[in-house]
Parts: sequence; C-alpha cells; structure tokens
Amino acid sequence: MRSDDWHTTGDITEFLAHAGDFLRSQPARHTTPLTTIEKLRTQGTDAVFGWLGRGNEVSAFFYHRPNQRLTVSRLSAEESGALAARLAGVTLSGVTAENDTAAAFSEAWQRLTGAAAVPTVQVLLYRLGTLTPPEPVPAGWGRVAEPQDHEQVVRWCDAFRADVEEAPAESWAVSRFADKQFTFWETPDRTPVSMAGSTRMVGGMVRVDPVYTPAHLRGLGYAGAVTVEVSRAALAAGATDVVLFTNPANTTSNALYQRIGYVPVTSFTGYDFL
Repeated sequence: MRSDDWHTTGDITEFLAHAGDFLRSQPARHTTPLTTIEKLRTQGTDAVFGWLGRGNEVSAFFYHRPNQRLTVSRLSAEESGALAARLAGVTLSGVTAENDTAAAFSEAWQRLTGAAAVPTVQVLLYRLGTLTPPEPVPAGWGRVAEPQDHEQVVRWCDAFRADVEEAPAESWAVSRFADKQFTFWETPDRTPVSMAGSTRMVGGMVRVDPVYTPAHLRGLGYAGAVTVEVSRAALAAGATDVVLFTNPANTTSNALYQRIGYVPVTSFTGYDFL
C-alpha cells in the first residue's frame, strides 16, 4: 500500500464523483460521514476530502475540517500507515474511526510526528433489526415537534449535551441538532416527558439522535416509547438502515435499545493528538 494510492481534493463534487458510491454502500457504518458530507454539500464546505483506490475501485475515504478530528472509514493497519504518510505535514487535532482503525492511525501518526494520542471519546453503533415495542407501553403517544416547541427542544438538547459532557456550539443554528426532526412522547394530559431527534434520510439511512428524558422522569418507559416512535417513522419513510449511538458504559441505555430491536454493529474511538 502506497501513500500515493490516496487521492485528495477540496472539491466535494469531485470527492462524491469518486467515493460517493462507496460512501453509500455501507449506510450504517458510514452514518456520520453520510450526514456530515450531505450538510457540507448543501451548506458549503471548508474541508479536505480523500479516497483510497485506483481507477474506479474505491475502498476507503476520509475528510478533515479545520479544528476537528480527522474522520476515516475502516482501514487496515497498512492502509492507516499509508494515510498517515500521505497527510504528513497537515495539522491534525485527532482522529475518529472504528476502534482498530483509530488505534492504527494514531500509532502511525505518533511515529511520524511524535504527537501523543489520547483516547477521549468512545461510542457504540447500533442498527435496527426487528423493531419490538416495549411492554407495557407507557400511557400517551408520540407527537412531532412544531415551531412553537422550539424553546423546549433547545432546552432539552442543552440538557442532553450537559449530561453527555458535550461542548456547546457557538449557536443553535450551527449546532448538530439544528437540522434534525424532533418527536415528543406526551402523557394523556399532553405533557411532554421524553424527546428523540432524527436525521434526514441520506443513502437510505436515518440516525436517531439525541434521546433525552429529564432525570426525574427516567425509568418509566418514556425513552423506549419515543425511540420506537421515531424508529417506526423512519421505517415508514423508507429507511433501510436506522441507527443510533450509545455510550458503551451506559448499561441502562444499551439494554433498552437491545430490547426494542437494535443490534450492535461496531465501536468508534476518538483520539486527540497532543
């Protein structure tokens, strides 16, 4: 594997012409790149993109935005080393990829640059198998959030972000939540008790994110009910892959998602380079 088997461009149209089919070929594994690259395509881009291959044979890709970790699809150790060599001289704050790929690239980058690599983020990816509503279903129903619900959506997204220790965005408009659709679970007296967001469908994939229930209402089945609601809506809209991420250390949420039909796919790690 040679470093010049990697091709780079700042033109997202060129990147998609070469790597778009491969990007869409694994919609679950490529969930974050699919939604991020679609946003960059429609809203403008300041990023570098790359793909691995010769001719029409593409087997991997990456993209890098200023002040963000490098995002890489699944690579072998040899391919990770070749990419690190190809990017030598570029300033990287870190890398996010499937566990083995992230570790291999970090090791190669450390050899080349001397930078220390510190794992700071780990998430587990699930894909929906057979949707299985929990029993019993809590009293109430799902309701898609409307414009008048915006303040509550923002407030609960901020609370979710604080719970998972996620840094705030500069504003709602540029946050990762702004372009999602949100659904509430409401009790019979029309009180919202839980909320789930979902991405727009890209490449047949919809990602459920975030799922939030206020602390004093947890353990009553509301999170499972609203997750089923948005998952069912995604399937009804034609999604072939409905996915979500969890913190692997959160045994409660992992058990919940497995009960309603989500199946583990793979884990991702984010390393910061110091």
